[in-house]
Amino acid sequence: MADDSPASHRRDPIKSSVGNVAAQRRRQNAVTVGKERRESLVRAKRLCRVGPSGDGDVPGEENDMVTDEEGFLLDAQTSSAVEDLKSAIAYQGKGAMQKRVNALRELRRLLSKSEFPPVEAALKAGAIPLLVQCLSFGSPDEQLLEAAWCLTNIAAGKPEETKALLPALPLLIAHLGEKSSLPVAEQCAWALGNVAGEGEELRNVLLSQGALPPLARMMLPNKGSTVRTAAWALSNLIKGPDPKAATELIKVDGLLDAILRHLRKSDEELATEVAWVVVYLSALSNFATGVLVKSDAILLLVERLATSNSLQLLIPVLRSLGNLVAGDSHTTSTVLIPGHEITDGVIKVLVKCLKSDHRVLKKEASWVLSNIAAGSIEHKQLIYSSEAVPLLLRLLSTAPFDIRKEVAYVLGNLCVTPTGGDGKPNLIEEHLVSLVQRGCLSGFIDLVRSADIEAARLGLQFMELVLRGMPNGDGPKLVEQEDGIDAMERYQFHENEDLRNMANGLVDKYFGENYGIDE
Repeated sequence: MADDSPASHRRDPIKSSVGNVAAQRRRQNAVTVGKERRESLVRAKRLCRVGPSGDGDVPGEENDMVTDEEGFLLDAQTSSAVEDLKSAIAYQGKGAMQKRVNALRELRRLLSKSEFPPVEAALKAGAIPLLVQCLSFGSPDEQLLEAAWCLTNIAAGKPEETKALLPALPLLIAHLGEKSSLPVAEQCAWALGNVAGEGEELRNVLLSQGALPPLARMMLPNKGSTVRTAAWALSNLIKGPDPKAATELIKVDGLLDAILRHLRKSDEELATEVAWVVVYLSALSNFATGVLVKSDAILLLVERLATSNSLQLLIPVLRSLGNLVAGDSHTTSTVLIPGHEITDGVIKVLVKCLKSDHRVLKKEASWVLSNIAAGSIEHKQLIYSSEAVPLLLRLLSTAPFDIRKEVAYVLGNLCVTPTGGDGKPNLIEEHLVSLVQRGCLSGFIDLVRSADIEAARLGLQFMELVLRGMPNGDGPKLVEQEDGIDAMERYQFHENEDLRNMANGLVDKYFGENYGIDE
């Protein structure tokens, strides 16, 4: 079976000093979900304070923090509630069902009361086997809903607390089926999403127990709340690092059409969750990327970027667009054709993101542009002649470090074409001269001075372009004027052999082998 991981089929980087390794970097980062979710203001695990049907009866509190004294009291109440549930399950007399539901509701109320629910107390008191019993087939919906809700909030706890749900997983998955009511199926999906959000080990357990197909089927109807929860759970379930689940998901009959349909809708919350599914599909599976690229996905993502101002939506939409552009040379060569409306639309929305006040949007837009800039000469000219370049030049000198690094990849890729026979990139002199005249050299030399190895290498590579490529042999003089020699001499005895050789080689070649000694 062919390897579908991104590393095996990634578009070849330009074999040059300023190469396109942005796709590789983003795809490696795609599985560091905790960071992405923080950037998107969305947690990988979610506490359920209001149920799927909006019937939460836990009052919203101004302050969710619990004092030590309140914490002890909450733990004691929780232990007592678990004991009451045990008694209710054992009771067989009149009104037994309502007694169980009332006991479950009380436990659920306690587990929903604060941002830090008393999960440990519930587990110590033996809640899990009781809740599993309450999930048994034939139980009334109200009982199933309350039990699944309790499990949802237990799964939102610490890693060892989430793992305590292992005995409940088969029943939670079973209740995703079509015979379950929508509120019960949605609450079970929420619990499973929390379990999947814990990490790769539990994701693999869920996948082996068959959680993916029923969750995927929950995305097919036009039921907003249910689709949102199912999409969120799926984005946690397929987030890798193994691409197999993402590939399996895109093959589910009707799933692609459902994704496109939900992206078209005006419901931004729904579109946000679906966009995160697209992020992981396109980041992890080349098969899924190919399917998405051949659909209307890019067009819909561009439309969303152009019309939305919701940061929570814009981040996954922009990241999805970037993954699709980075993932397949087919995209840049046959979809993003210079002069076509969709290509102009992509550049326009990326410029919009570069102008944004949000750091994440600037960084992501720069990354997408770096991949387009690594395409054909026509693509380079398209960006070079757009409104993006003055914005990029300003960001290179004023933005936070992580954005400057992404911007440097764009500007570097605009100046080179694929490697010549000598292993050095061919220059686009017009672009290089113009960008240097507009002041970008100092920004690259600042990267050389940074402690970040990747950024320093990028800075040195651009300096090599300037030293070799500026007309009339002006390169060395320009580098010296920006204190570039001093920046390179930091690497004279550097521990990184690659950087040391690169910097010393440039100093020796362009400033004389005795340059440092004479000084």
